[in-house]
Amino acid sequence: MVERPSGLVLADIGSIPRRLNEFAWEPLGPGVELSPLYQDAAGNTKLALLRYAPGATVPEHLHTGMEYIQILAGAQQDERGVYYAGTLLVSLPGSRHSVASPEGCVALAVWESPVHFV
Repeated sequence: MVERPSGLVLADIGSIPRRLNEFAWEPLGPGVELSPLYQDAAGNTKLALLRYAPGATVPEHLHTGMEYIQILAGAQQDERGVYYAGTLLVSLPGSRHSVASPEGCVALAVWESPVHFV
């Protein structure tokens, strides 16, 4: 990742799943890790990598702003379906769901504002 005054550049995002050791990871929940790539002045993570261990879940949460999830490897699912590598998911403000990854996955996440766990 290259940080520039006008923004960030993530070159070759398709190779990220092969380079996971290059990122700093912190626990987000049981079996789910987060690697923050950008935080706003208030400390809210706006851009991050998510790594799900096989069988990991994220409980139901409410989106207070737009959320964009790009599945880079593996698959995740919610109440609407199963999403494989190459899929871009967009959750609208006011939407809610829970997430599971039976086989594990790596995703790039962009949040307009924090989510609230129900």
